[in-house]
Amino acid sequence: MLDADIAKCFDKINHQVLLDKLNTFPAMRRQIKAWLTSEIKDGNELFPSTEGTPQGGVISPLLANIALHGLENHLMDWIKRQKLRFPNGNVKSKRDKESSLSVIRYADDFLIIHKDLEIIREATDITKKWLAHLGLKLKASKTRICHSLNRYEKEKPGFDFLGFNVKHFKVGKHHANKTTNGKIKPYTLHIKPAKEAYLRHYRDLSQIIDRLKAAKQEVLIKKLNPVIRGWSNYYRYSVCSEIFSKIDSLIFWKLKKWADKRHPNKSWKFKRPKYWKTIGGDNWVFSDGKNRLIKHKKNYDETKKKTRKQERKSHGEIFKKVQNIRSPYDGDIVYWSSRLGKYPNTPTSIAKLLKWQNGKCPHCGLNFKDEDVMEIDHIIPRQAGGGSSYKNLQLLHRHCHDKKTREDLKLIAEYQNRKESEKQHNKSIKWFNDLFSQEKWKWINDTPVMTSVHDKESCF
Repeated sequence: MLDADIAKCFDKINHQVLLDKLNTFPAMRRQIKAWLTSEIKDGNELFPSTEGTPQGGVISPLLANIALHGLENHLMDWIKRQKLRFPNGNVKSKRDKESSLSVIRYADDFLIIHKDLEIIREATDITKKWLAHLGLKLKASKTRICHSLNRYEKEKPGFDFLGFNVKHFKVGKHHANKTTNGKIKPYTLHIKPAKEAYLRHYRDLSQIIDRLKAAKQEVLIKKLNPVIRGWSNYYRYSVCSEIFSKIDSLIFWKLKKWADKRHPNKSWKFKRPKYWKTIGGDNWVFSDGKNRLIKHKKNYDETKKKTRKQERKSHGEIFKKVQNIRSPYDGDIVYWSSRLGKYPNTPTSIAKLLKWQNGKCPHCGLNFKDEDVMEIDHIIPRQAGGGSSYKNLQLLHRHCHDKKTREDLKLIAEYQNRKESEKQHNKSIKWFNDLFSQEKWKWINDTPVMTSVHDKESCF
């Protein structure tokens, strides 16, 4: 695979190529051109801007993505023209060629993955030529060809991408996975926080603790918790348990030094109960009684329990990749509501039902389309005793809703007949109870014998 980074991506983008790629209306084009060519002020001097986007600006990442858009399509068109074969000698189709090459890009970082080393080398040259017309080039110090399982030349196996370390590990036959064809894979994939990422996170937490040496415990906890929660939530779906425990241990010793500096003449017997409490079976919770410090491992375990409770069929449905042609701004209500459970200008009830139903109509089993008319239906009709909670709601096509309504008429009629029978039955029971209560009765030889007010005895 090729693990690459673009050198000075924001500073070297060609303005003319970027404006041509925008393909927008003239007023917007003129405005963006004015932003790109606006002069840069350094002290009292102004410098012209002839290339690049204003780094640090709100729109800079968007403009960079627009400029780099098309790299994936260019490589896919190139791979389709190559003569590739399967191990048995059969020629690969265009579809097989396209699926054999993977291109993953996020801003100026990207990966190119393929089984054949020669294809990776050729793809590197193709990428360099494509970037040249944008005025860009690959950064040599951060561009490397590596393998995910074995060492290649002097490069270690695996790679870091977006703060994660991705690497394959060899396993025995009892721990090996199987492919879709039933073949055994003698390796497993581990995605975990990169070493640089968790060390940088620890440094950030240490700086907060050092900066608040004289602050109250409550203030320190409120400053640390958002940082810990955000970082642990980002990495919670990776192999992170050991790293989280390690960071929690390092933070404990850092907080211990913080407590020692606050009370240099006090013993540990004084500091331990003052700053660490026992909460829910955990004897080492940094807390002042009202606020508690979140632990990376504890936050991960709680998230894991919530994930297991989700009513899903497979791992792939929980972590479903966003399609490469999708954008939250493309107006596809069905796709984004099914994925997120919410979407602008879409009723919350419809968005939630789309997500719970995975974008399918439960009556016909077909996927919803953006142009379909959708209606909310009560699974058990309200006239048949059904409620209006989400458990009793489903989203159907309009024509499917009409069919179900016709089927529900029989159910409603049966329900009403049953209710009428129950009403008559209850009326009869009430009449009998009223009649029975007017009489006096007693047990004689295990038999209820009623004694009338006027007569001496009457058998019932």
